[in-house]
Amino acid sequence: MTEMTGGELLLKCLKEEGVSVLFGVLDGSFNPFLAKLDEYGMRLVNPRHEAAAAHMAEAWTRIRGEPAVAISGIGPGAANMISGIITAHAEGSPVIAISSQRRRNIIYPDRGGSFQNVDLLGLYGPVTKWSAGVRDWRRLPELIRRAYREATTGRPGPVYLEIPEDVMRGTGDPAKVDIWSPAQYRAGRPGAGDPGAIARAARLLAQAERPLLHAGMGVAWAGAWDEFLALADHLGAAMTTSLAARGVVPEDHPRYFHPLNREAMEAARSEADVVLAIGGRLGELDGWARPPSWGEPAVQKVIHVDTDPASIGLNRPVDVGIVGDARDVGSALLTALKECGEPRDEHEGFEKYRALGQEWRAELDAAAQPVDGQVNPGHMVQIVRDFFPRDAITVMDGGNTSLWSASYNPILAPRSYLYTAKFGHLGAGLPYAIGAKLAAPDRPVYLISGDGAIGFNIQELETARRYGAAITVIVSCDRGWGMERSSQMFAQIGGMVECELYPEARYDLVAQAFGCYGEKVEEIEQLRPALERAAESEKPALIQVMVDPMNNLAPPGILVFTSMVYRAED
Repeated sequence: MTEMTGGELLLKCLKEEGVSVLFGVLDGSFNPFLAKLDEYGMRLVNPRHEAAAAHMAEAWTRIRGEPAVAISGIGPGAANMISGIITAHAEGSPVIAISSQRRRNIIYPDRGGSFQNVDLLGLYGPVTKWSAGVRDWRRLPELIRRAYREATTGRPGPVYLEIPEDVMRGTGDPAKVDIWSPAQYRAGRPGAGDPGAIARAARLLAQAERPLLHAGMGVAWAGAWDEFLALADHLGAAMTTSLAARGVVPEDHPRYFHPLNREAMEAARSEADVVLAIGGRLGELDGWARPPSWGEPAVQKVIHVDTDPASIGLNRPVDVGIVGDARDVGSALLTALKECGEPRDEHEGFEKYRALGQEWRAELDAAAQPVDGQVNPGHMVQIVRDFFPRDAITVMDGGNTSLWSASYNPILAPRSYLYTAKFGHLGAGLPYAIGAKLAAPDRPVYLISGDGAIGFNIQELETARRYGAAITVIVSCDRGWGMERSSQMFAQIGGMVECELYPEARYDLVAQAFGCYGEKVEEIEQLRPALERAAESEKPALIQVMVDPMNNLAPPGILVFTSMVYRAED
C-alpha cells in the first residue's frame, strides 16, 4: 500500500471526527496537510491572525455544540494562537488546537540557537485541559482520539497537540494504524446520574415553597434548555442564568430574572428555599453562591447538577449533588416530579420580584434618554435589537459597550449569544461574529463593539469579505476607552490618563477599504435606515455610531458589575 504522510493522516483522523471546516494560519510545515485538503472535502478558513482563528473556532463550537479545530504554524504562529485558546479555556469551550513544531532532533532537548523553537507544551499546558506532542507517526490517531475525548468529557475545554514538521512530512503505512469513529471510543453523554440522588432532589423540589432554577453553560452544551424550562414550568419556579448562559431561557419569560436586574434577581435567589443549579460552577460573577446574593447555606437547600464532579460543591456546600448530563438529569427529574404531584402555580413572591423588575426597567428607560440630542448608547442598542429577529446571533465586545448591550439587548433564543463572559477578552467579538456566521449561515449575526475593542482585530473584516460572512458590525464610538474613563473617574485619580483615542478615526472607511459596506451615523434617526442599507448590501457591514461620551461613562449595571468583581471580603 502507498505510504501516507503525517499531514494526510491528520486529515484522515479529523475527517473521521466529522470535521468539515478548520480555522488557521499555516506555514510551510503544513504543506503535506494542505496538499490533500480538497481530497478530504475540508475547508480551511484562513484569517489574518492566529488568535482570531481560535476565536472563530470557539464561536463555531458554541453555536453548533460540537468541537472545532484551530491550527497554527511553528513558533510565532502557535504563540499568536494562545490568547484565543486561553479565552476558550476560561469559557469552557472544546476547541482542538493543533500547531506544527520544529523537527524532533532539534527540539528535545533544545540544542540552543534553533530557529523559531519554543517550549510550546510548556506554554499551552496551563491554559488547556490536556496537551501533548506527537513523537511518532503511528501514534497520531491515538492522540487525536485522546484530544477529542479530553475536550468533550466533564467540563468542556480546549486541548493542544504539537506535531513536529518531520512527523508531518514523514510517511508510514496506513494499514499499520487504527482510525476509529467517535462511536467506537467515546462513551457519549454521562446519563442521568444516581437514581437515589434524583429521587432525593425530586422530593426536595416537590416540597419547596419557593424553588429557583439556575442555569450555567452546561445547560447550553447539553442542549437542555427545553428540559430546564419544563422543570421550571412544572414547579412555577423563578429562573436565573449565569452571564455566559444567557439565552437558555428567553429573556422575556415572565419568571426569568436578568443577571443585571440585581434587586429582583437577588431577592428571588436569597428567598428561595430550594435551588436547583444545573451546569455551572457558581463562581465569582454568580456571587460565589453566597449571601446576600443567595440564601444562607444553613437554611437554603441546594441541588447541584454537573457533568464534572469537581464542579459540584466547589464554592458552596450542597444538599444533593448529581453527576450527570443536564438534559438527561432534567428529564429524569421532571418524570420524578410528576410522580410527586401536579404542576404548580407561581408563588406569591413573584409580586415583589416583578415590582423590583419594573423599577429596574424604569431605570433603564430613564438611562436611555438622549442628552442634548446626542446618541445615547442604550437607545442605540435598543434600535439594533429591534431590527434583528429573535433568533439572530448577538455578539458583544468591549467594556462599557458590553454593559449597555447586556442591559438593552435581550437574548431570546438558545445558542444565540457570544461574549467572553468569564475572561472579558477584548477583540474576540469580530472573529466570534465571523465564526458564528460560518457556523450558521442562515441566521443573522450582529456584533455590538466599542471602538477600543474593534481595533484589536479590525483586519478580520477582510476575512469576512473573503469568505462571504455577511455579518453586521455596530461600533459604538465614544472616541476613547470608555470603561477606563469610568474607572478613573470613580477612583478619583485626578484626571483621565491615556483614555483618549483619535477622535476622527473612520472605522466605516476601513470597512469600505476591505470591500465591506461601511457607514457613519451621527444621529439616532439615521441608525435604522443604515441597518437596512447594510442588510441590502449582502456584504459584511460596519456601521460606526457616534455616541455621546458623557452618556457612555455610566452604563446601567456598571455598579452591579464592579460589586460582583471587586468585593473587599473576597
